[in-house]
Amino acid sequence: MSGGLRVRQDMEKEWETLRAWKERVGQELDRVVAFWMEHSHDQEHGGFFTCLGRDGQVYDNLKYVWLQGRQVWMYCRLYRKFQRFRHSELLDSAKAGGEFLLRYARVAPPGKKCAFVLTQSGLPVKVQRTIFSECFYTMAMNELWRVTGEERYQNEAVEMMDQIIHWVREDPSGLGRPQLPGTPPAESMAVPMMLLNLVEQLGEADEELAGKYAELGDWCAQRILQHVQRDGQAVLENVSEDGKELSGCLGRHQNPGHALEAGWFLLRHAIRKGDPELQAHVIDKFLLLPFHSGWDPKHGGLFYFQDADNLCPTQLEWDMKLWWPHSEAMIAFLMGYSYSGDPTLLRVFYQVAEYTFRQFRDPEYGEWFGYLNREGKVALTIKGGPFKGKCGTAGMQGFVDSAPLPSQPSSSPCRLLPRAAVPSHVRRDAGRSAEPPRLGPRPRPHLLPACCPRPLRRGIKLSLLHLPVCASLWVRGRGRPPRLASVPQPAGTSSQGWCFAPPARRLGLFSSLACAHSSPPRGQARPARWTAPHIGLAARRAGPVAAHFRPAAGPQRTASSAAAPASPSPAPAPVPAPAWPQPPSIASERGGS
Repeated sequence: MSGGLRVRQDMEKEWETLRAWKERVGQELDRVVAFWMEHSHDQEHGGFFTCLGRDGQVYDNLKYVWLQGRQVWMYCRLYRKFQRFRHSELLDSAKAGGEFLLRYARVAPPGKKCAFVLTQSGLPVKVQRTIFSECFYTMAMNELWRVTGEERYQNEAVEMMDQIIHWVREDPSGLGRPQLPGTPPAESMAVPMMLLNLVEQLGEADEELAGKYAELGDWCAQRILQHVQRDGQAVLENVSEDGKELSGCLGRHQNPGHALEAGWFLLRHAIRKGDPELQAHVIDKFLLLPFHSGWDPKHGGLFYFQDADNLCPTQLEWDMKLWWPHSEAMIAFLMGYSYSGDPTLLRVFYQVAEYTFRQFRDPEYGEWFGYLNREGKVALTIKGGPFKGKCGTAGMQGFVDSAPLPSQPSSSPCRLLPRAAVPSHVRRDAGRSAEPPRLGPRPRPHLLPACCPRPLRRGIKLSLLHLPVCASLWVRGRGRPPRLASVPQPAGTSSQGWCFAPPARRLGLFSSLACAHSSPPRGQARPARWTAPHIGLAARRAGPVAAHFRPAAGPQRTASSAAAPASPSPAPAPVPAPAWPQPPSIASERGGS
């Protein structure tokens, strides 16, 4: 069997697996939306009931502002992004929820502080001394403006955003939190992470607001990156205001789900900025590192909390498996794969998705269970509560379901683009054989296809909710570092030249994969000056991602388990093209209880 035919067959198998996941996620999204449409709407007072039992029965009529804002945001997002959800009932429900927030969310208008809990009729019950009710309020108003075009919603969103910035960067006294002398000056990762999400939300397709909040986005990213501590071997939930590790349980506290959520926020920011080195750092430290430390090797699933010194966490629920870290992990690894092309990230997505759909899904009543014990058995049968609503499950499902897949893979892994869609400097360099074409600030040889069937000039259109699926472009390596590969050529073509694929650099833009029109003779080593770059501290001989997948001891980790810095090694001898592994099978579905 020829190399090109084998690649095509493996591509088709991978596409079938991805298409099956897309269909499965889309069906689950429909079931989740139907569950909340049927059971959560308050027809009398407006807004949504979020305290729902397994079968959708309302067990408490309190309304949590976090979840009111999230549900309005999700309804609007679905209405805006999916044709099948573009119906009046969904939009009317979103507008009713938004009007409920406008009337009742703020405790003492014209003040901006929002309640955390409201009665069914909208009376304030409790206020949190944080910014998160206000953040979800802002997201809801901005999405309402996008689907209705009513400026009052956008004005409300921008005014609340400016108030949040004032509280975070200038004067937090308006939050009502007392400044006690013994309180350590700590900064939670959740605050800059949430602000960064708001920057992306308000700046989407809005150049004016994107420019207004550009400096804030960079500030948030820098604050989040300070949470990588201990020589890059731990992501800590809390650090001091100057980015140093804190003492005690507060300083050792780790939250794998938050790290993964911050990871895809940062990755989205890095792509928009066109910063490939930041992208690589984020994948290494905020995706792979938290997954490696947080995955339970015995029972599967992500731990809720961990202690950086392997001590027993003080939180009673530390070893539970919650729905939202797994939702964030699925988004993070699918997004990471779409921009790095590393198939190991896709395998991690499969691993998390298999566990999540097997353990959290309720095939009888719809929606997902939110809280499992360590063994993966349902601990709480509720489908909604003070913190669990619709957004966590539907948001992830909408993200995955929106990835467009063609009905049939083409002979090449990517869709052909018109010549005009390929940047001119790529077209100029593609014909040169003296050296690989250089695209962007830093070449990335580890993204090369090792058995490309013929020279390519291809492109991928990337956007936030449209993730290209091209698993077969990138080599898995068989334990060797991915390298500039020699490519068999059709008869009559030259045997001099190199193949090079640059990283995707920006959301919503065409990012090109370019190849020279020829390849070096088989057996010729890559130029010594083109060393294979790697991510962070990953061992070079194992590739940029595989170094993170070594025997793990669950929540009990030792310093010796950290990957050692890479050491120089001679260029490897040419090897045959690797065999493409079979795509993972979709596990049989079963109930969560």
